[in-house]
Amino acid sequence: MARAKQIRGAHVPVRLRRDDQVVVIAGKERGKTGRVLRIDIERQRVLVEGLNLVKKTMRPTQQRQQGGISEVEAPIHLSNVMIASSEGRSRIRYKVSDDGKSRVAASTGQEL
Repeated sequence: MARAKQIRGAHVPVRLRRDDQVVVIAGKERGKTGRVLRIDIERQRVLVEGLNLVKKTMRPTQQRQQGGISEVEAPIHLSNVMIASSEGRSRIRYKVSDDGKSRVAASTGQEL
């Protein structure tokens, strides 16, 4: 019998968006900043540009005539990244106004 796919941690709110600047707060890349490329909500992972690089073997294809080993970004867990504001890292709060909801850095009050 096939089991239904269970979504792990679907209740966790994702406050990040693509192209946000984030800082890594845990792991081997701690303290480094980068731009969010992709967010995987089901697996609770985020792909950050230039961080958590792993070596991957590539096969020769029509576009890439010669195979080899290249470095690609690997996803990082959502709990290990935090949005970066102008003064470092910050929590996100939401401000409700007539225009709608907007994201605000909790430490500085700067809109993101």
